[in-house]
Amino acid sequence: MSALKVLITGVGGGLGRLLAQRLLQEGWAVVGIDSRDWPDPPPGVQVLSADIRKRAAEDVFRLHRPTAAVHLATVTHLEARPEERYRINLGGTQAFFEHCHAYGVQRAVFVGRHTIYGAAPDAPLYRTEDEPPLAAATYPSLADLVGADLFAASALWRYPEIHTSVLRVAYTLGPTMRGTLASYLGGRLGQRVPMIMGFDPLFQVMHEYDAVDAILAALARPLRGIFNVAGPDPLPLSALCREAGRVPVSVPQLLYTSAARRLLRDPLPSSALNHLKYPVVINDAAFRAATGFTHRLSEQQLLSAFYAYSK
Repeated sequence: MSALKVLITGVGGGLGRLLAQRLLQEGWAVVGIDSRDWPDPPPGVQVLSADIRKRAAEDVFRLHRPTAAVHLATVTHLEARPEERYRINLGGTQAFFEHCHAYGVQRAVFVGRHTIYGAAPDAPLYRTEDEPPLAAATYPSLADLVGADLFAASALWRYPEIHTSVLRVAYTLGPTMRGTLASYLGGRLGQRVPMIMGFDPLFQVMHEYDAVDAILAALARPLRGIFNVAGPDPLPLSALCREAGRVPVSVPQLLYTSAARRLLRDPLPSSALNHLKYPVVINDAAFRAATGFTHRLSEQQLLSAFYAYSK
């Protein structure tokens, strides 16, 4: 394994940095590309400034010829305008797999999100990989991420020579204090978190360290397929808030948007309210069976850690 080289797109993000450091510890040669700065990467992690959609990124694939590649360079509504999201998420994912195909990558991991299944009142509680991703209908701001996930899935037949794994990862919390759920909970203890009155959906969350372990598990073997990735059992949103040192506040749905703007730095758009009413919970049995993955941190441990990170 020590002779293998991995390329990480989006390496400058929180999860990308954690992944690069772990891969380095595991003996991989690590190359990362990102349009964002990582001013002081650890020795042994080579970071190159490039947009995955541009020629400079293709040159990195061509010059370094990685054995494996991990695509983390997708963005959410919190990070970019709709037009830019489509270009990054769809165009970037397409370019990633085209470069993997052109330059001999043997294993490719696309890291997506479990929210692409969509939140709806008539959805089954536990979603399996056989379920269609419906978030484009229930939460239009996720349409570009749904498209990126579907394109990544198409790589399974477009490029059969590549062992491609599409990971649909549950919400993550950890030391980076980044991500949709972390933004919703806020960065300080005692933060008042608005919930929709009459609803307390189950939320599925895993520690960022466990998410990194899952990506490592996918890279460690010639894995092929679409896999849900989760950690411990889901918790009601109100319990999650309290365990993380936040204060859940129930407000009528008609008043939610104005309340969220007052209480949160990055409030969810009104189109996302179904995700605060109905659960998106995934069944990850297939991934655990295929890789032997087990999460290390329980619900209480990861939320206690997030509590500590917020101090």
